[in-house]
Amino acid sequence: MENGGVYNATTEPQAKQPRRRPCGCTVRHLRGWRLLPKALQPFLSLLAVIFEEIVEDCINCGGLYFFEFTSCSAFLLSLLILCVYCSVAYETLGKEKVNRM
Repeated sequence: MENGGVYNATTEPQAKQPRRRPCGCTVRHLRGWRLLPKALQPFLSLLAVIFEEIVEDCINCGGLYFFEFTSCSAFLLSLLILCVYCSVAYETLGKEKVNRM
């Protein structure tokens, strides 16, 4: 017992914890053809918001306000989805929860 033989035969060395970056950015979950559309979504919806703001005069503004709401919501949601896929939040939440979202 004094030579440590008992502990050496039965104890395994501790595995190192995987190194995580607290706010690391990766495109590992958006490879191939999925990366380009997901990156274009926020850009195109922001472009729609900017084009909507250019309109100074309208006869029936209800449709324009709905378009503004829709394009602004699309911008914010697509930016959120892109941030989830490209950060460590994807591993934290899990694939099932992200797909349900």
